[in-house]
Amino acid sequence: MTKTRWLLSLLVTVGLLSGTASLRAEESHEHGTPITRIVWQDRESKSLRWGQFSQVGSHIEFTKHDSVEGFPQLDTKRNELVQMDRIGRVVVVGIRDDDSGKFQSGWAALDMGVRSHSHGDHDDHVYREPPRVIASVVDQSQGNPAHLYQYNGAFYLANDKLDGFTQLDPMHLLRQDEQKHGRFYRGGGGHITLAAIDGKIAYSTWSSRDEAKSGLIDVSDLSKSGEDAIAYSFQLPVGGLHGATTAEGRVFFAPSDGIYYVDADMNLKQSPESVEMHHLSLGKDKDTDKPNRTGAFATHRNWVLCTTGKHDTESLCLIDASAAEPSVVKLTIDTPDGLALTTPTTAVTAAGKRYAFLFQDRKEGDVTEQLVVVDLDPNADRDLSDAKVVKTLPVGPSQVTGHYGHHEIDVDADGRWAVVTNPGSGKLQLLSLSDLEFQGEFEVGGMPTKVLCVGGKQTHH
Repeated sequence: MTKTRWLLSLLVTVGLLSGTASLRAEESHEHGTPITRIVWQDRESKSLRWGQFSQVGSHIEFTKHDSVEGFPQLDTKRNELVQMDRIGRVVVVGIRDDDSGKFQSGWAALDMGVRSHSHGDHDDHVYREPPRVIASVVDQSQGNPAHLYQYNGAFYLANDKLDGFTQLDPMHLLRQDEQKHGRFYRGGGGHITLAAIDGKIAYSTWSSRDEAKSGLIDVSDLSKSGEDAIAYSFQLPVGGLHGATTAEGRVFFAPSDGIYYVDADMNLKQSPESVEMHHLSLGKDKDTDKPNRTGAFATHRNWVLCTTGKHDTESLCLIDASAAEPSVVKLTIDTPDGLALTTPTTAVTAAGKRYAFLFQDRKEGDVTEQLVVVDLDPNADRDLSDAKVVKTLPVGPSQVTGHYGHHEIDVDADGRWAVVTNPGSGKLQLLSLSDLEFQGEFEVGGMPTKVLCVGGKQTHH
């Protein structure tokens, strides 16, 4: 090849590469910069779907996708997707059936395909492959899970009909190694709720009408597995257990009367007789004189949050778990007749504001449903006892049937945006956390319920 031909060839190659780079830049500009990726449950199709919000110029676009690759084929009448949680880019969802697990139940785990890297004062987010299932177990031997938790970097799935729970490690799931199906521990029974502390011990509840097991709580040693895991059990004075969590070395339970808590027995030195149980009253129903209760908890730093009451007494409850003697701080939230508060979701925004989000979902009638935003720490002193409602926003309809069909909300990794599902209209709403105003409504169809956000604004270096 002559020098002249070589130079011409080089110029053509450079031109082609330049054109390719320009095309990629144009494509990138056309599709915008991703700001968060979401996965949501579609109760209509009993599937997981995903989509992505992107900044395109001065506006935000949403690209929807039909389904998550590799998700198990479920029966739309007999299966339900239950609780769903995320650690890093790994999401786990529980799968339940209508026959105590004898039809098909279990779980599925997916890699959301977003890589996030910490750089001290900020995180970088890179959007790579689309979400895909990396492990799943759906058969007749999973015990019909309902509750799923994450504690100290691990998932805990309650296997209700097996009287125990499974611990799933997100790193094992990503590597798809021999431990991807987790470790099973005996503990709890019925409709199990549980709290695990430091990967060492777990407290699991029994939901039973049997007097011998009513209010029963098993304490499991996570260094042992299977039948050998239960170290001892103790019993609360009341039953109806339907909630558990942990904060500041204490474990909180939600029975039929208020809240009980115990100090976590990290060294397993206690016995059923030596456990000190502390009761926190939530007051009484003024019409029935029955004690108020709660059903589920959220945590934020050293605080435990829940809701209680009915009608004009509905309240957000806040408990400082680090206090020498924890007590209940109540924030009454004006709730119109026909609506009821949901369990709070907490978040920290990019500006450092700490919020709790609660929906007022329809129980009966034709009342507009609402999203309530609570400023948990108005004066930024880390004491949440002065929490106050700062905004109430109308949302689309829910489609509540039993435990299913509620509105859900989740926040992106940067704390700039929140995504709201409207099960009754098949729409998503995007909430700006800078001004607490909805920035868009997006039609996705089906019945969107639980939702999780992964990643924040994509960055380039």
